[in-house]
Amino acid sequence: MHQKRVVLADASSQVEGRLLREWVADNTPAGTEIIRLAPSRRRKARRSTEAQIEERAGRGDDPFFLPVRVVWSPSARSGDRRVSWWDVLKLGDPRDPDALRQRVILARWPDRVAVVSGEGATAEQLLADRAASSSPMFITRRAWRALDRAERALRGDRYKVPKFLHEEMATSPEFLAGAKRYGAERGLSPHTAEARARHYLREIAASHSPFVIDLVANVIHWMIKQGYGAVLYDRQRVAELNAIGRELPLVFLPAHRSNLDRLSLQFLKWENDLPPNHTAGGINMNFFPVGPLVRRTGVFFIRRSFKGNDLYRFVLKSYIDYLVENRFPLEWYMEGGRSRSGKLLPPKYGLLSYVVDSWKSEKSEDVMLVPVSIVYDQIQDLGSYTDEAQGGSKEGESFSWALKMIGSLRRRYGDIHIRFGEPVSVAKTMSVVDPGDDANDLAKLGLEVMHRVAAVTPITPAAVVSIGLLQNKGQARSLSELLAACRSIVDLIAELKLPTTEKLILENEAAVGRVLRLLAEHGNVSSHAGPEHLFYLNPNQALRAGYYRNLVAHHFLARAILEMALEDQVGKLSETRLWRRVGELRDLLKFEFFFPEKDEFRNEIALDLDSIDPDWRESKPKALLKMLDPKTAPWVIRPFLQSYLVVADELATGPGALKDESAFLKACLSRGESYRLRGLIEADGVSTIIFRQALGLAQNRELLGEDAIAGRQALAAEVRRALRVE
Repeated sequence: MHQKRVVLADASSQVEGRLLREWVADNTPAGTEIIRLAPSRRRKARRSTEAQIEERAGRGDDPFFLPVRVVWSPSARSGDRRVSWWDVLKLGDPRDPDALRQRVILARWPDRVAVVSGEGATAEQLLADRAASSSPMFITRRAWRALDRAERALRGDRYKVPKFLHEEMATSPEFLAGAKRYGAERGLSPHTAEARARHYLREIAASHSPFVIDLVANVIHWMIKQGYGAVLYDRQRVAELNAIGRELPLVFLPAHRSNLDRLSLQFLKWENDLPPNHTAGGINMNFFPVGPLVRRTGVFFIRRSFKGNDLYRFVLKSYIDYLVENRFPLEWYMEGGRSRSGKLLPPKYGLLSYVVDSWKSEKSEDVMLVPVSIVYDQIQDLGSYTDEAQGGSKEGESFSWALKMIGSLRRRYGDIHIRFGEPVSVAKTMSVVDPGDDANDLAKLGLEVMHRVAAVTPITPAAVVSIGLLQNKGQARSLSELLAACRSIVDLIAELKLPTTEKLILENEAAVGRVLRLLAEHGNVSSHAGPEHLFYLNPNQALRAGYYRNLVAHHFLARAILEMALEDQVGKLSETRLWRRVGELRDLLKFEFFFPEKDEFRNEIALDLDSIDPDWRESKPKALLKMLDPKTAPWVIRPFLQSYLVVADELATGPGALKDESAFLKACLSRGESYRLRGLIEADGVSTIIFRQALGLAQNRELLGEDAIAGRQALAAEVRRALRVE
């Protein structure tokens, strides 16, 4: 005897109901029953049929329940069925047409209509699983999810989004119990606490729309093409990450350098038919019309501060739990905001701690953290960064700000380069840390991600040419002189086996000239056409060039510290003095760069020495210094130490200097300009961005108290010694 069939028909209209009845007649045994599901679309008209489904499942004959749905697709274009602006002009989402358009599509374009069936289950299985759930629409939602998976097999993974997140979370016993518990702590009644929790969830959660995902992808492509040539990445690497993401949740953690970072990564995923990331954004970005639009492409908004509001924190953590448990990819910037200097910023651990908690709560057997570096041949945000470095204020986000950003893309900026580091396993990393030391656990994870971001950051032609211009201490260089400087840097890059962009080819004057023209087009370099054509940087341009240098300076950090440590050697090389000096410089610069552990960093330098001279322990420091060519310390380390000198001297003026940080930074700008005019420091050392980092070092050394004047003076002396100035 054949097992009876019951079809759960997800139909939003009479047309769809008729199509499903015809499909049942053609594809299932005679006598198959049909029960209409509450439609997954047309939510306002939704009527639950859960009671009817449960009653049929409980009759005792154990039928097999099979969910089916009608799928509407856009017209095929170049072999792909994706929504275009032409579809918008035709009044709406072609994947969800109203009843009238359904009839037209069915009559004129029947190839755009298909019926899919999801994974079924017996009544016995459904009722057993139903007993373990408190969801009032458990079977219906299970059918919807099965149909979503079947539909994605037809449409693609770029539309893998949580359609019923609010319903599932808001009816979860765990969520409701937590809302009542944390609400009670705030003096809220159970009813009010649940309502408040649902409000927070609506405020936070992304609400993906496949229709908007496609439309915004078209907009992103148009925007990028306005200013950039291409988004370049390794497709094989992307495929490998996708394979991991099918088994485990991925968390993409890009370094944040531009407002285009998320758009570039979003387009990459869309172009490769990958699920869109759920990207954390500050609530300041939730302004009309940008906020509602990007929310539908995967951005979820978080308040800048929710200290003391444990109910809000609980809802946010529950949202992260849901995404991790269901393997939806996450994305945020661990630095918290864009780097205005080009260097990586210290990581912040708030969201990372929530993901680790999800793993500890066994929401997933592991979570893979994906380091991402996004680098631009020319960055369109650079003008605002240098304005801030010179004391200007950050422009607030608004609709006019967004239009201005889009308008700035009317000029050419080169290409965008996306590189992925080796993923960091939360489970493997946490298994080797001290149990119970949560702060150390998170720091180890976060710093490992940042190290891997740094390791894959490619060196661009603009960075090499900018370094060549900065090396000359503000003096002009001819094209031939600049070519020689660039060649020596490129040779060093090859020697150290550092990552580069695809077009790092600076073998002749024409190649360097092309980079100079692009820099000049955006006001990043000046030239003088006298008896010979010279190129130079004014003070503002020196800060701009410093940004491109800072993007890649970490690659040369070990070599630069080695140079400075050798400069301090007198007579025969002393390993004890060498490693002590390396440690002192590492400690002085720890707020600027991500250093490996002390022993690991020392081994890195020792290996570099071995490659330069295997007998370095028997060599003289001056002889070793001659082998280190070109010198890197002048442009890797000294600009930062020059900024530190300004701050240290300003701190040493007296205990009242720090009553107002804004006034203090303004005083540093004035002092820095005086030092620049006297030739004590260079123009890229006059930056409030680096001044703030120097203040971080002073605070770490407890030098900001009113009784710390001696320590401040000692810091100034230490910086002067490192710079070898009086």
